[in-house]
Amino acid sequence: MTARNRIVVSPMCQYSAVDGKATEWHHVHLGSRAVGGAGIVIAEASAVSPEGRISPDDLGIWSDEHRDALAPIAAFMRAQGAVPGIQLAHAGRKASVDAPWRGGRHLGPHERGWQSVAPSPKPFDPAWPPPHALSLEEIAGIWEAFGDAAERADQAGFDLLEIHAAHGYLLHQFLSPLSNERRDEYGGTFENRTRLLREVVETVRRVWPREKPLWVRLSCTDWVDGGWDIDETVALARQLRALGVDAIDCSSGGLDQRQRIPLGPGYQVPFAERIRREAEIATVAVGLITEPEQAEEIVASGRADAVAMARELLRNPYWPLAAAAQLGVDVPWPVQYERAKRAPARA
Repeated sequence: MTARNRIVVSPMCQYSAVDGKATEWHHVHLGSRAVGGAGIVIAEASAVSPEGRISPDDLGIWSDEHRDALAPIAAFMRAQGAVPGIQLAHAGRKASVDAPWRGGRHLGPHERGWQSVAPSPKPFDPAWPPPHALSLEEIAGIWEAFGDAAERADQAGFDLLEIHAAHGYLLHQFLSPLSNERRDEYGGTFENRTRLLREVVETVRRVWPREKPLWVRLSCTDWVDGGWDIDETVALARQLRALGVDAIDCSSGGLDQRQRIPLGPGYQVPFAERIRREAEIATVAVGLITEPEQAEEIVASGRADAVAMARELLRNPYWPLAAAAQLGVDVPWPVQYERAKRAPARA
């Protein structure tokens, strides 16, 4: 599969779905980024089950109705020249919270909330009720739900799939010893803690067409002593490559509130560079990438195979078109916008 450039629109929750179904907001939000020239546009974390949503207002893809609401959005993105992608997710113990602009607090059952689940009964926030520890039978239902969601994503017309195993959500919760205190085959050793993600990947890869890329987003470190780290991420990336994963989307943090993140421009790029070199798999760099020259250097120098952007593309959906002009590259504009391609004449 070929994208028109190596700019990726990161999945960004909009907290604007109705019963998990996409709305006109999602059509405009995602469609604008496709019109704006990005090569790949990935729809926000879409829950594989109702309890897998972060908030009651998140996207879902656990039924055919959800699939059908997403299909016209994928078709529109493709018609504008972008590769339409979607991220599959399960929030685990970080589920059942309100939208950020309403405070992001935990919601109880009487407030549109629900019982969250996790590898262990250890809450993300000490003030929240403990999550339900998944049984072995319930764990099997998780990877089955990811497989069903992948089939629906294909049917909806998405051409790229990303599995969300980062930012402290369920699959990341299994990876990290800080949140996974199990004593069975899903806890303890590296092989056990990575088992669920490998099962999810194997299940998804069986139903997701081989010609369509499969990515996994990982938090490369928890930024907490004793947590998941970059060495384990490299080892896991090697295993995922052997299972048919095509790229690792390299993020970090989100699991533990004790994290101390050294924020700065491109602060996560070294993770993408190391994983690309040592695991011999394509990588996507993300995190405070805002300037065209910065993004170009990351890709041109071989530090990553693509750059993913979030907030900068919220500020300016047409950043890719502006970046091309700034770098002296002539790229096609939507014909409806061509009158604005040339700089205005000056007196």
